Amino acid sequence: MKYKTISLFSGGMGLDIGMHQTGRFELLAAIEKVPAFCETIRHNIAAGRLGGQPLVIEGDITDIDPQEVMRSLGLKPGELDVLVGGPPCQSFSTAGRRGTIQDPRGTLLWQFLRFVDAMRPKVFVMENVRGLISAALKHRPISERGSSPLLPEEMPGSVVQLFSRDLQALANVSYHMDVFEVNAVNYGAPQIRERVLFIGNRFNAQVDFPQPTHQNPVKATTREVLVQASLLDDEAPKFPWKTLGDALAGLEETAPEVLDFSERKKTFLAFVPPGANWRSLPEDMQRESMGKAWFAKGGRSGWWRRLTSELPSPTLITLPNHSSTALCHPTETRALSVREYARIQEFPDDWRFRGTLAEQYTQIGNAVPTRLGSVAGGVVAATLDQLKARQWRPYETAREGFRLVYLQSHVRTRKWFKDGKTIIWGEEDDEGENSRYADSRTKNKVSTLRHAPASQEH
Repeated sequence: MKYKTISLFSGGMGLDIGMHQTGRFELLAAIEKVPAFCETIRHNIAAGRLGGQPLVIEGDITDIDPQEVMRSLGLKPGELDVLVGGPPCQSFSTAGRRGTIQDPRGTLLWQFLRFVDAMRPKVFVMENVRGLISAALKHRPISERGSSPLLPEEMPGSVVQLFSRDLQALANVSYHMDVFEVNAVNYGAPQIRERVLFIGNRFNAQVDFPQPTHQNPVKATTREVLVQASLLDDEAPKFPWKTLGDALAGLEETAPEVLDFSERKKTFLAFVPPGANWRSLPEDMQRESMGKAWFAKGGRSGWWRRLTSELPSPTLITLPNHSSTALCHPTETRALSVREYARIQEFPDDWRFRGTLAEQYTQIGNAVPTRLGSVAGGVVAATLDQLKARQWRPYETAREGFRLVYLQSHVRTRKWFKDGKTIIWGEEDDEGENSRYADSRTKNKVSTLRHAPASQEH
């Protein structure tokens, strides 16, 4: 049996492709604002790459009536199996810079909730950046803190608290929600990418996300040794992280499509070996190329960064050719190509992107890794199977708040510099260690997501 889904904020379709790959879902409609992204979706639907002929609705979601969407699909409230989407949250970061926000319920996060309220899906899956968990409704500048305690709307996490409270307060339907902080690299994606997944259902079922299947291989540990050791522990990850080399294996491009570095930038990158960054340049070249950023403290590891095939890719961004967030090919002095981007996000090789080069990079860079879409799809399908076997009878167990489950999502930064010396990946320091990633301090953690107090009403 295939469950029926509708996709909001569809973008590059990473989440939808991953769910489609499980073989358990039928996409009925995709709603997306950007014309080039819609062109991509339509092209791949016409080529049969998503199965069926889902409706593509192009437009601003604030102008789209969910009731009209349901009528066009022949659905009534409560009949949709799954509503999925990843609402952009630039409004909160913009608000942070300005120091205030207007009504948070006018943001795209609450537009997703508007569709949940109207459609009443059996399950919803909402994906976002991990930083949403700690986002505040109102930002108080650092320079103004200390004079008085933070107000409730200034507290970290107040955005998700208010969203949770509004979800619980929906008039015609009741949802339980489980929130998972995960990292795609821990499930076999060749990319370090932290994400948060909100999975809600209206049957009071508690949903569990799988434990990581892959882990950071310690120094000198081969794949075979890691697998053998993990067999002694049923809960231990069984495989090492996938690498950029794994992702790009077998990819041959005679004329790669690249939004490349300028010739000036390439003069600096040519001096950087694989797995290194600006610290490998002579000091005079560092100063010349970085300007005021050379005097900054922290947050500079992306400057003049050349990737290595031996590690997972860093998190892909919307453009690969910025000086301070460079994604330079391991062996060629150029930015990663569009197809290499797609390989890292694990899009199928036959999936085609439309629009300008910048629009293609944006579609891929902003997408959910298809691997996470597939894992989440498996979780949702199993949950729906379980509920169907119960003839859709809700569980009676009372639940206090919503669960927030941390699944080793944060990857601690690897070494780039120590005791005044540059550390290049693969080179050992004086203590016989190389620039490996530090072990995670927290593996798993479960907490209750408390609802925002009434004083946070707007």
